[in-house]
Amino acid sequence: MEKMRDIIEIDENLCNGCGQCILDCAEGALKLVDGKAKLVGEFLCDGLGACLGGCPTGALKIIKRPAAAFDEEAVARHLEAAGGAPAPQQHACPGKAAMSFTPAAHATCPGSAAMSFQASPPLQTDQLACGCAGSAAGSFKPEAPAASGSYASTLGHWPIKLALLPPHAPFMQGADLALVADCAGLAWPDIHNKLLPGRAVAIACPKLDDAQAHIQKLAELLKAARPASLTVARMEVPCCQGLMRIAQEAVRLAGLNLPVREIVVSRQGKAMAEL
Repeated sequence: MEKMRDIIEIDENLCNGCGQCILDCAEGALKLVDGKAKLVGEFLCDGLGACLGGCPTGALKIIKRPAAAFDEEAVARHLEAAGGAPAPQQHACPGKAAMSFTPAAHATCPGSAAMSFQASPPLQTDQLACGCAGSAAGSFKPEAPAASGSYASTLGHWPIKLALLPPHAPFMQGADLALVADCAGLAWPDIHNKLLPGRAVAIACPKLDDAQAHIQKLAELLKAARPASLTVARMEVPCCQGLMRIAQEAVRLAGLNLPVREIVVSRQGKAMAEL
């Protein structure tokens, strides 16, 4: 059954047959035919655009058109028929490639000593319908800035998962909003110093989460909260490029003239743009 959705489109006049898009597609949805990249089947394409970033000629783009629904089970069968899950150098997302590296040295954190503390009560709360205490929205005063060589959280509200954020929460109204890839929060050690201070934050995964649901939720949030700015922090890996597309599409659906700034974080924890 076809439905309107995002799907890849390939301009054969621009395609030079380099095959980089095939390396970047974790679903094996693309192949070379007569020296040109071709879509194997609509149902294999998730529409997130992990294949876009590596194309040297700009031959690929994401369009919205009637297409067969993405089928994860069919992808699994397709990959198995092709000889199992593809190796990173053949088809799989480069971001999944196993690697190790030596973390940068950092000062010993005085706050690492074992201690107990009593959390401050939220200043404002908005209990969600599910009744889960952990999903109750609230804002609170971040810790004081850390002394040199130590670390402190600059998070100013809860929850932070995009799917759980109440669009009308007071801490979202007119805020500078940061949309952060799940992995970036762990990979970027300076995120609490460079990005989070003074910002509301929403975290999401463009690859494993429901991208369309995130677009709808973010658009709803943007319309209700009217943020002053939107910054996307994502990982350098191709499958994370979809977070920027989620943000841009949500801005479009919300009908806002809101520039979207992008920060790309390397797997070694370096931000490729300064704030």
